[in-house]
Amino acid sequence: MITRTRLAAGTCALLAALAAGLAFPAGAVAGEPTGEDAPKVDLVLDVSGSMRTRDIDGGTRMAAAKQAFNEVLDATPEEVELGIRTLGADYPGDDRRTGCKDTAQLYPVGPLDRTEAKTAVATLAPTGWTPIGPALLKAADDLDGGAGSKRIVLISDGEDTCAPLDPCEVAREIAAKGIGLTIDTLGLVPNAKMRQQLSCIAEATGGTYTSVEHTDELTEKVNQLVDRAADPVVTPVATRGADSCAKAPTLKSGLYTDRAEFGAQRWYRVDVAPGRELRASVSVGADRAVNPSHGVLLRAVTAHGREIVRGEAAGDGRTDVLSTGLRYPKAEGGSDEEPTEAVCLQVTHSFSVASGVKTTPGLPLELTVDVVDGPGDADDVASFGLGRGWWLLGVLVLVGFLAGLLWGWLSRWRFAVWRTN
Repeated sequence: MITRTRLAAGTCALLAALAAGLAFPAGAVAGEPTGEDAPKVDLVLDVSGSMRTRDIDGGTRMAAAKQAFNEVLDATPEEVELGIRTLGADYPGDDRRTGCKDTAQLYPVGPLDRTEAKTAVATLAPTGWTPIGPALLKAADDLDGGAGSKRIVLISDGEDTCAPLDPCEVAREIAAKGIGLTIDTLGLVPNAKMRQQLSCIAEATGGTYTSVEHTDELTEKVNQLVDRAADPVVTPVATRGADSCAKAPTLKSGLYTDRAEFGAQRWYRVDVAPGRELRASVSVGADRAVNPSHGVLLRAVTAHGREIVRGEAAGDGRTDVLSTGLRYPKAEGGSDEEPTEAVCLQVTHSFSVASGVKTTPGLPLELTVDVVDGPGDADDVASFGLGRGWWLLGVLVLVGFLAGLLWGWLSRWRFAVWRTN
């Protein structure tokens, strides 16, 4: 039977990404939280010259950031390893090449010494450029290693000044590394251009963007993001689909990420034993500007190419995430030695981009695979595409027939009474 699902945009927390090759964490099912590694957060603070501006609650942007950081450091959960990185904090000159290298680790990611971290923050003074792209690359290195959740929280009051190193492209490169890293961005008193850039950075890794104009808003949001890092998360496993069913990687139950290239198919294989049921869903995220009309198709086919079931969804307008799913119940075999069936999952999408928008890497893809015990009765297995729908159809026909007889009898009785009167 077919389950056709359109999930809401943004519910996929989206779309952590991706690396070439298939990797399963030792001793854990794919996509299962292990609880072995501490969650890590790197706070990346813009300390460029514009942070001297006095437009947040009567004080400077820098003063608001320092106050927020002090309160966040006090409230950081013990299990979170936290670090602080700056951009534009050290070089006051006009040499662009030097200014675009101005990013430093103020406090290393690790167990938090609150007094030491606060002392480091107190030394900051607005200074130089706004090298957001280089700072994000360094912050990703700060968080590299381990299987726990990883989060960058970027606080900036302006757009990057070190083009052509586009921060959006940097975020996509970080996502493509497959280290499960999320970037959240906060814009201090933002303008339209800065809002667009920070939103793009966040969307590329499934993060969030927030506009901030008051100190308490900044404190509350950063606290919320740090706390979120401490919540148990399911880390998707990076895989790489093949261009045909025969070459597809074999997946077990779990959560996987990949990149869906434009105009290409992605194939994955799942072994389904007799009496088991395959449930699968896929989400494709539009992490860049796409044309208004698009759709996503997920097909389950046999190893010989015969379609078993499909799920598809289409959207019009700017949809950040488009999702669909399917269900395939497999009947009980005739004997205990009945072989498993190789089911190939094909993922395609009809997203397209306008001229000038990069098509590589492909769009972030998240695939959920679940193989569970199938229905107890063989007649629950899809029959002519309806499954239990035949029972429902029969009941509806019978009820309709009886209702028609009753209505006819009542009509005749009322007519007879009318004639008598």
